Amino acid sequence: MPRKWHNKRGIINMQIQLGMKIKSLAAGLVLMGLAACSATYTNHGYVPTDVELDNVIVGADSRGTVEEVIGRPSSTGVLSDSAWYYISSRVKYYTYNKPEVIERTILAISFDENDTVTNIERFGLEDGRVIPFSRRVTSSGVAGTTFFRQLVRNLGNFAPSQLLDDDG
Repeated sequence: MPRKWHNKRGIINMQIQLGMKIKSLAAGLVLMGLAACSATYTNHGYVPTDVELDNVIVGADSRGTVEEVIGRPSSTGVLSDSAWYYISSRVKYYTYNKPEVIERTILAISFDENDTVTNIERFGLEDGRVIPFSRRVTSSGVAGTTFFRQLVRNLGNFAPSQLLDDDG
């Protein structure tokens, strides 16, 4: 009879241990699920700090001095190279939701025709609407066209007289 009692105690201990393992596994799965639902953030770009900008003097420093002090920017003026733009963004990603720009800072340093600093301005999201920055790339017009097809298509684009030298 003592043997049966010993077997029952062993079975009860195994059941308790199995129950503890299942509870630990369930708690781990819940924690992993909560961690998967938390937001993640990414930072893009660079904007100089106010301490770095204190070294740039409006009306005295040149484009070369600005480059030495805080570095070249990621963007410049489109039509003329009259300004440098330092852009920084912080984006929040939350599960299946659309990414949200929660912070954007744009530092604009303007130059005159002599490359002297004329103005330093800082803009943020509170100053206006979110402008998506994108790079525009001109398409080549030959996407999906093979080399052989281009060669055959160009056979009719020249006249035989262009091959002959008429200079005599």
